[in-house]
Amino acid sequence: MEAQGASAMPQASQEAQDKARQQAENQETAKNGMISQILDQAAMQRLSNLAVAKPEKAQMVEAALINMARRGQLSGKMSDDGLKALMERVSAQTQKSTSVKFDRRRNELDSDEELDL
Repeated sequence: MEAQGASAMPQASQEAQDKARQQAENQETAKNGMISQILDQAAMQRLSNLAVAKPEKAQMVEAALINMARRGQLSGKMSDDGLKALMERVSAQTQKSTSVKFDRRRNELDSDEELDL
């Protein structure tokens, strides 16, 4: 009896994984369908190129597009120029400035003080 219970546990786990994977695929399909309705052909090509080069940034642009569509901020299909402007706004929001800071500890590392006896 315990053997049947042990084999049922992995099967239930497998079914849950299959269900989660199917749900994720459905969400991805719905997202892609919505984006294809929002963008014209040239803009779709640009977004797919961005997805290959920088997937994280492409996801952020896709999320921004979907939010704009849900709020009714888009009228008609967005052109390639409109997508470029949106990509620039997303880049400006997420751009991280890199700075190098030198911490000079002159008092602790001063070689002159080591020689004083």
